[in-house]
This record gives sequence, C-alpha cells and structure tokens, in this order.
Amino acid sequence: MTPTPATAPRYPSNPITHRFTELAATVRDTGLLRRSYGFYSGYGAALALAFGGVVTGFVLLGDSWFQLLMAAALGIVLTQVAFLGHEASHRTVFVSGPANDRLGRILSAAVVGISHQWWMTKHSRHHANPNKRGADPDIEKDTISFLEEDARESRGLIRWITQRQGWLFFPLLTLEGLNLHYRSVVSLVSGGTRRQRWTELPMIAAHFAVYLGAVFWVLPLGMAFAFVGVQMAVFGVYMGASFAPNHKGMLVVDADVRMDFLSKQVLTSRNIRGGWAMSILTGGLNYQIEHHLFPNMARPHLGRAREIVREYCAAHDVPYTETSLIESYGIVIAYLNRVGLAARDPFDCPERVAMGR
Repeated sequence: MTPTPATAPRYPSNPITHRFTELAATVRDTGLLRRSYGFYSGYGAALALAFGGVVTGFVLLGDSWFQLLMAAALGIVLTQVAFLGHEASHRTVFVSGPANDRLGRILSAAVVGISHQWWMTKHSRHHANPNKRGADPDIEKDTISFLEEDARESRGLIRWITQRQGWLFFPLLTLEGLNLHYRSVVSLVSGGTRRQRWTELPMIAAHFAVYLGAVFWVLPLGMAFAFVGVQMAVFGVYMGASFAPNHKGMLVVDADVRMDFLSKQVLTSRNIRGGWAMSILTGGLNYQIEHHLFPNMARPHLGRAREIVREYCAAHDVPYTETSLIESYGIVIAYLNRVGLAARDPFDCPERVAMGR
C-alpha cells in the first residue's frame, strides 16, 4: 500500500536501506559469530611469554644501553595487549559480557595503564557514528585537526603544526602514548563514576608504580628516562599507525545526514590488505569494515567475513575500500595536509586562491 503524505518517510528510500539484516543473517548462518577460545588462549599465552621475555631481558641486561631494545620490545608487547583489551571491550573473547569486561579492565588498566571505561565510552561513540561531525570523538579537534573548520580555528603553535600536520603526523605519534595515558586518567577522574574510579585508578597507579619503580631502581637516572621515552614513543607510534589507516581520508558525514547502518559503516571505513600477517600486526584492525559491521566477531573469523561482505557490497553497488598499508599512510598524510591548508592565510597559498577556496 502506498504511504500517505502523513506517513511517508522523511528521507528518500535507499536501495540498500535496511538490507544489513540480510548480510547479518548470512554471516550468522556461516557460524562466523561463534567464539574462538583456541585462538585467544594461544594469543594470550604468546603475549605472556613475550612479556616474560622482556622482563627477563631487562633483568639480565642491567646497566646497559641495550636496555633501549627492551624498551622498544615492551612498547610493542603493550600495544598487542591493548589490541586484546580492545577486542575484550567489544566482547569478542568470551560469551559472557561481565567476563569480557573484567578481562578488558585488567588488560587496559593494570597491564597497559589506560582506563578501560574511558576507552569503552569513547570507542562506542566512534562505532555508533564513524567520521560523523559532532558525534565521532576520533575526529574531534586535538593537536591534529581532522576537519577544515577546526583547522581554521587553530592558533599559535598549534596553527603552525596544523599547517604541516600531514608531514608531522608520524613524529607527533611519538607523544601519543603519553596523551592516551593522560586523557584516560583525566577523563576517569572528572567523568567516571565512583565505582569506576575506585576500581580503575588503583590498577593504573599500581601499573606505573611497578613499571617506573623497576626502571628507576635498576637503571641510572638518564638511562631510565631514555627507557621510558623509547617505550612510550614506540607504544604511541604503533597504536596510532594501527588505528589511523582505518578511517582518516574516508567519507566525512555531516551532522544532519542520516545513513543506513551498512552504508555508514562501509563508506567511512578502509580495509588494509595483508591477510593473517597484517591481522596479527594490527590486532585485526586491518579488517576494519567487517569489524565495524560485526564488532563482536572474533578476530580469526574476520577474513572469511571479508569475502562475504565484499561480495554483498559488490552486488548492491556499495563502494568497498581496501588498500595496502603503505597506500593508506599516503592517503592519511595527503588528507591531513589538505585539511591543514585551512589553517593557512589564503594569500599565502596560491593553489587555494586558484580553487576559489
């Protein structure tokens, strides 16, 4: 029956609107939403061994500048632990929600030193509205501007950085580890519930007491600062380099635009080619499209889901973006430099004048 004007939809009908249920049913019928306890048991054991190896190397090396290699290794191991905490926050490891939350809280707060609750809140908002103005916290203004309107408002040193932010992106990531620790604690103190503060703050404090206590007890002062600096830099670059390729340079959605779930997730996300090796390297974030469509899917099933999703998108004319890791970095740098042009005086930028911008 044709709807009357009073009941007609506010927005034009889209041929793929409400079709996600078909895709979800196909994925569910193939068994790809089942848990993968074997994988996560092996992955967790490998991380424990790697962490133990770093601690053993740290103890055996003692007062030696080779400790900086241990610092870099620790940064890599903690990033991998953060990947597992990210998956637990999406409830991919266990069937039980509380069990996933406990695992995520221990890994994030006690092992990595970042608030699990802050991450869950921020990341859930991102998943609900990726790359949407005013809704996605991952494109909110920071040292880096991801939107031209934010770049125009930058002042002082930040304006200078914004004008060159594409080229400065990876050097700035060396500070991202410190930024993540700082923001998570500040958010927990200022916005967390009493229970969250009493649960996570002691775990974070214990993490830094043990970590910094061991480093500054064993190593000379200068070497200890160098150790912490290298570890934080590697952690920040690894985290940023793993998350940045997924959405930066993809479609940015205006605040008043409404999109169906499938389009919203696929058009704003980018996959990275590389198969299993890339999945281990990036914690499964290389299958970003499938991760956004099925956030509670275990990592080992994302590759098979990719085949189904690609075929479905091709059949429904939904652009599906996939590049190499190096290509994605080029896209991110070019996008950030393009946004950074908004921070420049147009009279100093002939290209913007020629384009009428």
